[in-house]
Amino acid sequence: MTGEPWGPSADGLDQPYWDGLTRGELRLQRCGNCETWIWGPQWVCGSCHTLDPNWESVTPTGTVYSWSRSWYPFITELADRVPYVTVLVELPEAGHRRVLGILTGDDTEAIRIGDPVVGHIEHDEGATWPLLRWRRPTEGAQA
Repeated sequence: MTGEPWGPSADGLDQPYWDGLTRGELRLQRCGNCETWIWGPQWVCGSCHTLDPNWESVTPTGTVYSWSRSWYPFITELADRVPYVTVLVELPEAGHRRVLGILTGDDTEAIRIGDPVVGHIEHDEGATWPLLRWRRPTEGAQA
């Protein structure tokens, strides 16, 4: 267990997610039997009840499904970042599963539902585990 409010759960179910971030990739579960994407992590596929779903890499690009601006640092690591925007991002490549994260960049003021975003993995100084954060693609850059 780390001193951070994030990282693998005690039961190890989400360890492949965190290991993927460490390697620079976003991984989500996908059932090897019925191919249903699964998030949050589960021991059993909710669709066909197959045990032990697989973990697959997913391109971290999607659209803002919902968002919230927070003026209170719910964890001490965010104290110097208020206000910050939390986004719920829908991932088309992963069966439209939705993943939460912090929106970074200077343009968080005008965020709208449907905006395209690209995930990037950041490893904060002194942190054990990296975090997936989101930003809008810059003009001319590939999403």
